[in-house]
Amino acid sequence: MTTREMQNEILRLKKGNDICILAHVYQSQDILEVADYTGDSFAISEAAAKAPEKNILMCGVRFMAETAKILSPEKKVILCNSSAGCPMAEQIDLDNLNRIKENNKGYAIAAYINTTAELKTGCDVCVTSSSAVKIIKRMPQKDIVFIPDCNLGDYVKRQVPEKNIKLVNGGCPTHSRITVKDVREKREAHPNAVLLVHPECRPEVVKEADFVGSTTQIMDLAKESTATEFIIGTDNSIVQHLQFSCPNKEFYPLSMDCYCHNMLVTTLPNVLSAVKLQGGEEIILSDETIKKARLPIDEMLRLGSE
Repeated sequence: MTTREMQNEILRLKKGNDICILAHVYQSQDILEVADYTGDSFAISEAAAKAPEKNILMCGVRFMAETAKILSPEKKVILCNSSAGCPMAEQIDLDNLNRIKENNKGYAIAAYINTTAELKTGCDVCVTSSSAVKIIKRMPQKDIVFIPDCNLGDYVKRQVPEKNIKLVNGGCPTHSRITVKDVREKREAHPNAVLLVHPECRPEVVKEADFVGSTTQIMDLAKESTATEFIIGTDNSIVQHLQFSCPNKEFYPLSMDCYCHNMLVTTLPNVLSAVKLQGGEEIILSDETIKKARLPIDEMLRLGSE
């Protein structure tokens, strides 16, 4: 089958099987084109919770599918490729977290949304990369342990100096591959380009950026800006997506090595197999896990809406 033929078959089958397809923006362009909702992990899960379909297909990684299940417990949630995990989400388990809490009594636990459902059950609040600064500022507690990404945590800590924030040694291996050397080389090669960087990057890289924001914020700025050249400091799939959206602008990857291998494992044939109800893995979470993991998410929504 050609790409177009496969896409057409996916579009036909998802309607007949009452499936809502979610695709994180790090997925390939051919997958984004058949998705009902695309964006950052939490945003697409929120959208799916409001969708009428009874079945959700997550084209992303496992913690994203778990988040979709937490927000839509009555729906069947399928992870398109069962091997798609997230190294950052798996860096801390509940036993590790309990030790962290024991060593930091009185501290609130703020968890990046890029964590497992099990880990969320032991946290006080979740944050996204776009909402982290706002949520941490509005938390009633002054003493906070931020998990698991020390790079995002460092960025938040600098923006919210009035809080006493402790970090753990964890983070995104994809964004951590980007170095200051990459910044200098790309600045020299493209002196007129605007540097847009994700806060999961190393602090020394973040300091060099013209703009720091979530993947969606980076994409929105690039689309809306009057500038015509951009250096993209996040997963290189975004370079491709922006080239499709803005063919009159130029986009350059900050690092040639910035690709999430777990995101790349999902393919269009995987999506076709899943909408045929022959592939993927259904996400099963206990009622207790869903109830407890929902609490820090609800707290995030409460603090973010005030």
